[in-house]
Amino acid sequence: MNDLFYRRLKDLIEKSGKSANQIERELGYPRNSLSNYKLGGEPSGIRLIVLSEYFNVSPKYLIGLIDDPANSSTMILSNEHNDSPPINIFKCLTHKEKKEMCLICQKWLFFEYQVDL
Repeated sequence: MNDLFYRRLKDLIEKSGKSANQIERELGYPRNSLSNYKLGGEPSGIRLIVLSEYFNVSPKYLIGLIDDPANSSTMILSNEHNDSPPINIFKCLTHKEKKEMCLICQKWLFFEYQVDL
């Protein structure tokens, strides 16, 4: 991933009319965590999804795989089937992304609750 993620994130922050620090507070992130992406860092899978939900864009848009932030073929954020927003986002992921998300969730369960998987 190049600096496209940061440029798109910065643009979305500006369009929101809020400061990066205000958004960080709303999301519970440490101060300057969003600004630090200008140094070329990559977001975790979970942070990528949280940011895409916050700005109502596709994760694929944020990382530069598509150019249309509202591409409806990659976003299913409506609640037309009464699914929760996380379920709708999960449905949008590729098979590889779903596997990665499952691994992240398994690790979280293990460390958060010491659940043996």
